[in-house]
Amino acid sequence: MTASPSRIVFRDPQQKLAARVSDLLGRLDVAEKIALLHQYQAAVPRLGVASFRTGTEALHGVAWLGTASAFPQAVGLASSWDPDLLRRVGTAVGTEVRAMHHRDPENVGLNVWAPVVNLLRDPRWGRNEEGYAEDPWLTGVLSTAYSGGLRGDDPRWLRTAPTVKHFLGYNNETDRCLTSSNMPPRVLQEYELPAFRPALAAGAAVAVMASYNLINGRPTHLSPLINEVLRGWAEDDVLVVGDAYAVQNLAGDQQCFADHPAGFAAALKSGIDCVTEPGPLSEESFTAALERGLITESDVDAAVRHILSVRVRLGEFNPEEDPYRDTGPEVIDCPEHRLLARESARASVVLLANDGILPLNPASTGRIAVIGPLADTTFDDWYSGTPPYRRTLRDAIAERAGEVLHHEGTDRVALRCEAGFLSVGDGPLRVVPASDTPGSALLDSAGTALLDSAGRAAFDVSGTAAFEATDTAGFDATGTAGFDVPDGAAFDVPDAALFDVLDWGEETFSLRAVASGRFVGADGLGPESHLLVDDRPGPNGWEVRETFRFEPSGAGLAVRHVQSGRYLAAGPDGLVRTAAERIDEAAVFTVDLLVDGVAAAAAVAAGADVVVLALGNHPLVAGRETADRRDLALPGTQDDLLRAVHAANPRTVLTLASSYPYAVGWARENLPALVWSAHGGQEHGAAIADVLFGSDPGGLPVDPAGRLTQTWYADASELPDLLDYDIIATDATYLYYRGTPLFPFGHGLSYTRFDYENLRISADAINPDGEVTVTVDVVNTGDRPGVEVVQLYTRQQRSRVKQPLRRLRGYRRLHLEPGERSTVELLLPAAELAFWDVTRSRWVIEDATHTVAVGRSSTDWRLATTLRVHGERIPPRSPRSVLRMIDNDGYAGTTPVAIPAHPLEALRGTEPGAWAVFDDVDFDDSVTTVRAVLSADTESSVVLRLDDPFTGPILATLTTSGGEPAEVSAPVPPTSGQHALFVLFDTPGITVATLSFHA
Repeated sequence: MTASPSRIVFRDPQQKLAARVSDLLGRLDVAEKIALLHQYQAAVPRLGVASFRTGTEALHGVAWLGTASAFPQAVGLASSWDPDLLRRVGTAVGTEVRAMHHRDPENVGLNVWAPVVNLLRDPRWGRNEEGYAEDPWLTGVLSTAYSGGLRGDDPRWLRTAPTVKHFLGYNNETDRCLTSSNMPPRVLQEYELPAFRPALAAGAAVAVMASYNLINGRPTHLSPLINEVLRGWAEDDVLVVGDAYAVQNLAGDQQCFADHPAGFAAALKSGIDCVTEPGPLSEESFTAALERGLITESDVDAAVRHILSVRVRLGEFNPEEDPYRDTGPEVIDCPEHRLLARESARASVVLLANDGILPLNPASTGRIAVIGPLADTTFDDWYSGTPPYRRTLRDAIAERAGEVLHHEGTDRVALRCEAGFLSVGDGPLRVVPASDTPGSALLDSAGTALLDSAGRAAFDVSGTAAFEATDTAGFDATGTAGFDVPDGAAFDVPDAALFDVLDWGEETFSLRAVASGRFVGADGLGPESHLLVDDRPGPNGWEVRETFRFEPSGAGLAVRHVQSGRYLAAGPDGLVRTAAERIDEAAVFTVDLLVDGVAAAAAVAAGADVVVLALGNHPLVAGRETADRRDLALPGTQDDLLRAVHAANPRTVLTLASSYPYAVGWARENLPALVWSAHGGQEHGAAIADVLFGSDPGGLPVDPAGRLTQTWYADASELPDLLDYDIIATDATYLYYRGTPLFPFGHGLSYTRFDYENLRISADAINPDGEVTVTVDVVNTGDRPGVEVVQLYTRQQRSRVKQPLRRLRGYRRLHLEPGERSTVELLLPAAELAFWDVTRSRWVIEDATHTVAVGRSSTDWRLATTLRVHGERIPPRSPRSVLRMIDNDGYAGTTPVAIPAHPLEALRGTEPGAWAVFDDVDFDDSVTTVRAVLSADTESSVVLRLDDPFTGPILATLTTSGGEPAEVSAPVPPTSGQHALFVLFDTPGITVATLSFHA
């Protein structure tokens, strides 16, 4: 007789979670358990257990699964500084995931891979748009809110299972699977880990994804922090998933193990529960590892327990109890989500600068020119939802204003080779001899204008009127000068040979065929491989196949297809393919400039009363996952376009839509207003228009509510090396940056004015277990309603260690009517002022005075006071305790590395003269010997000096003959008193793990 489902423990909702998981685990055989250690988990028909998959992308909309609401990029959502808004967006996205899962449970999983909590330490990171902030506390607040929306409010059941990613220290795409993030203990404890903890500790997120990179020389998929730290933050089981191919990398690119069974076994024992790998590799490797004794069945059980815990909480085994089971397809792109998309896009807009030109009055502004490559389009990134519609800036302004002019600002060209023109038609692109196609247009000998056979402009340059042409100049209907037309036409240009050039920066561009309006691309698979076609809506996909570069070749240019690395060449059939492996096999083109986009846009700008210039990046080109940016410059010709348009019309408002900050210092100094937003999803253009006009279409006031969540720098030269993660040593992020930012963390203007008054704290001094309430009055002294973000910062005035110059401790968003006053209260516990003491490897609240300030940004402090904290004094180091080299007080020319088969970390010298220092070591005369764990490639020495790395007395010299780590010792002369102990590496490659002194 078969037991009824109500009597099966794992199906009984009245049983405790642990009992249910244990019951189901006990019913599985080893092969079935191993099959669960994978992204695509097979069904177990004999138990009535369905298949399950992890990894639905839900960063700011449901990605890759068809039409879904598209919200602003994560960095844009974060710019709202509004956790309630992020929770509501998370709820909307989670609800749409549920609906899609109910429609297609095999392909839409309920384990969602969002949010990304990696800190925005460096604005050149290609995935900058995926994170929330450069501040760990703010990231924790916002990611907890978004995760909470995805998770749902039911205390027992999950709407979806949110996964925070990527753990840990991941902020570069350059060689991301091979680079090691240097993470001194204070950076790890004070900066990196705090971003991940809140969402897990609150139970909002239930899973974590490990990152591709290494931390201090150890792959993160092998980090002891997974089991020893991360899992201790949450009350319930935490599922840890590997990133795609990352576990495979352990025996692959990272070369940590001889084969995959060894690598997979190590990852499992380190805490990776679920592998994201293709095909049968996972099951084969885990099975082999079990047979070889590299793992035990209990190791497998531990991982499967974490997986099953999440599956039980998702209601899989109790559909009748699942509160989310009735979520149907009607929620996808529902009216409420459309309104939320508009609200969230609008709340994310940051007003960077304004001399009073904004807000615009649609009734009196006159002609508005909407110019630029982002004026009449919206872009998706790799993790976007697929929007059901798109509201562009041009369309939104046209709905609200009178006469609207437009120009994209892009060049129009013809590509001509010896055999003819590159041309579009039915099917693939081909080279067409000029004589084969009757010319519908004439190119003058200087390549400066395109005319039809009657001497008139062959296309509309201004967007509103055709240009007439004389033998010297073209004029529009109002007599405005167009393009110079020297005498003499050189040859005919067929319409099919016209292309617009979209310049994305870093010498990368796309070609859009004028005849079809579609982008040119090439695929490398199938029988039609390498053929050039014009059937694309734009750059898209994991491997973008719609971008090219020009490279000098002979008397002209070769065109290189970026994705394949091959060059364009025309075959005997006339068809053009990305088939040339070498540049000397490529077709040589002359690029004839038919319309200078910058000049044409400037001509349009000159005829407008106000210009809205829309610039920014394409999220999938020149800065994205797998590709960092090389600098902070505007893409391609956009800086030229900016200057030319402003010269033609000083009343130019710059609207930047970008995944990351740009160095736009010239614009800040010369333009009357700058507005920034991340790419804003389906309502992007409408939201920007609402902010530009200061009202919605119904006339309700709209105030710029966004605030920056990362520093905007004046130049990339102000940034440390992209791969240097030690923000303390390099003065990085708003916490330690000593320069003057272009726009600071927390910055954002309003259309009204706010005054701060009566700052007070509830006590002048507190103990380490105390707290104070910080109170300030904020008054709207302007004539419009507005949004203010009141920000609380602290700075420790004296310390044993280098402290942040400023650190966000809290904030409050206010909406105030004209003349309205509000009293803001912010709680400041002394515990939040603790920092990591490397001398004792624990948190400490130091005896110190702190500046307590409130203001509008990290550098705009309106009022400040002081708070005394009666904490402790960090005692001197004892030489008799083991000095871990990673716990140094300062270093130069070293990098942290892992010690094989040991959880400890060491320091390795990377350049001549490398050193590390331990401050305040209190010696006594009883110390006679020093011991150290050393390794080196060759015979090497470590010299210990006191007080000065160059002239201080030598305390000891430790020598190793090279090879594996080994303990060596040396005598120490009688020494007393407190000293700075310098450890000097005489050659690069020597590694030191620990020092200890003995009697």
